[in-house]
Amino acid sequence: MTSSTTGKLTAARKPASPFRIIAAACVGNALEWYDIAIYSFFAVYIARVFFPTQDPALSLILALGTFAVSFLIRPLGALVLGSYADRAGRKPALTLSLGLMVVGTLLICIMPSYAAIGVLAPIGILVARLVQGFAAGGEFGSATAMMVEHLPGRRGFAASWQFTSQAMASLLAASIGTLLTTTLSPEQIESWAFRIPFLFGLLVGPAGIFIRRHVPETPEAEARLKSNIPNTPVRTIMRKQKMLVLLTIGLLAVTTCLNYMITYIPTYAIQTLKLPDSSGFIATLVGGLVLLLVTPFAGHFSDKVGQLRIMIPAAGLILVLIYPMFAVMVTFPTLGVLLLVVFFMALFKACYYGPMGAAMAAVFPAETRATGMAVGYNIGVTIFGGFTPLIATVLINSTGNDMAPSFWVIFAALVSMVSMIVVWKRLGLR
Repeated sequence: MTSSTTGKLTAARKPASPFRIIAAACVGNALEWYDIAIYSFFAVYIARVFFPTQDPALSLILALGTFAVSFLIRPLGALVLGSYADRAGRKPALTLSLGLMVVGTLLICIMPSYAAIGVLAPIGILVARLVQGFAAGGEFGSATAMMVEHLPGRRGFAASWQFTSQAMASLLAASIGTLLTTTLSPEQIESWAFRIPFLFGLLVGPAGIFIRRHVPETPEAEARLKSNIPNTPVRTIMRKQKMLVLLTIGLLAVTTCLNYMITYIPTYAIQTLKLPDSSGFIATLVGGLVLLLVTPFAGHFSDKVGQLRIMIPAAGLILVLIYPMFAVMVTFPTLGVLLLVVFFMALFKACYYGPMGAAMAAVFPAETRATGMAVGYNIGVTIFGGFTPLIATVLINSTGNDMAPSFWVIFAALVSMVSMIVVWKRLGLR
């Protein structure tokens, strides 16, 4: 690259501050997780409105099954949008994914009930979730690549904002859920009020698209675009980097599983612990605050000591303590105990979550970073995330053991521990 070209690239990047880079990268991720949290939080009401049956448990399973099935399309979105980001740049891919996400949210907002249009209602909800899932498929890899490439000296801190934004989204969702469940009757929520949080989420879309269109491309992506060297990230991933994809799936297994378990807490509190509707939302609100405060500090600290040196102890604590946490909730089903358990779930998760984005980015070279992270992330989220609420419900119903959801988290923790050991030994990452 010539000195004049370098000067032009530097000048083009000057206006963007770290705050603007982080905001542009995280806004879509925040909307994605806001919608995920809202759907999970209000699954009981969504089941009654769009998936009514004579058996409330079956209705809930259908609603959560739709939630889970939508994650199956995420790997396809990862391949399409992730490779688009590696070929055409981070900016256009991120703008497209956010636009599609807004379309999916709008469909949920305006979808008539089953009583109004019959079977078209659940089909419409499934289509909306599939659109959101496809869009979300390319979001994580492209957004994380944008941040770590713009801020290479603070990769851990920058990437941690992916997960801090998720905490912000969950916190906002829990706040709205708490407000609605404490001020309105269950009949009012089921009738119309459950749509309010989705309408609120739509406000993020236009602002996010504007921000993303006015942020500079990353240095690595811009250099590749100007070099005219052919880049085939999907082919490279499939032929040479399958093991790297498997390792990224393993890295995120435990934290993704635990995250979706936390979003499942409102349903668990209502259906299993028989607590008031507001209890689960209040507990999730506490968890969101912990994630919001601790995640960026964990990411910042990981820049000094290394990502895996923080992630391995956090995963170990989750592995050992998750069953006792569920046992305490079942034995003492009170709001105070629920708050305490969710607090520690969120604390362990934040310590693992903060460094994870930088660790995943370091696994892949820049040429395939967005695609590799997107594919690994979304396969992992599909297995250990989207199906977690459904698996938790099925485990309880099939075993009769109210502590059964912890078994799934234990399995995920073991997968992550093995993956981190391999990354440490074979790739030399710390």
